[in-house]
Amino acid sequence: AFIARTPLAQELGIRCEVMGDEMTAIMPFHEKLIGNVTIRALHGGAIAAFLELTAQAQVFLVTEHLTHPPRPINLTVDYLRQGHAKETYARASITKMGRRMCSVQAVAWQEERAKPVTSLMAHFMVGGD
Repeated sequence: AFIARTPLAQELGIRCEVMGDEMTAIMPFHEKLIGNVTIRALHGGAIAAFLELTAQAQVFLVTEHLTHPPRPINLTVDYLRQGHAKETYARASITKMGRRMCSVQAVAWQEERAKPVTSLMAHFMVGGD
């Protein structure tokens, strides 16, 4: 539901498959996502945005008290491999959930989950104002 209401997720064409408390996000390939036309690599910003949205969606999935999206405190993105011009998948896991903030790790891959293209570590504000 969070992804469906997010304009950036709609622009990127992101969809999610949920089984219980586990979610896989899928970003289909579109030509507009190419950052380097010479080598046909996905733009790093598109992948980072995809991972941030995946992390936020995972927080929403497992918390019932949130009335607004988790607000990012900080994000660290590691680009591990070239993102090719193909469908990209991501999963996120919450490593710590507190009353005011949570820590989330997310990983994106393309053909093999064991070969991630990008990873993200994020901290989000989830409580208090």
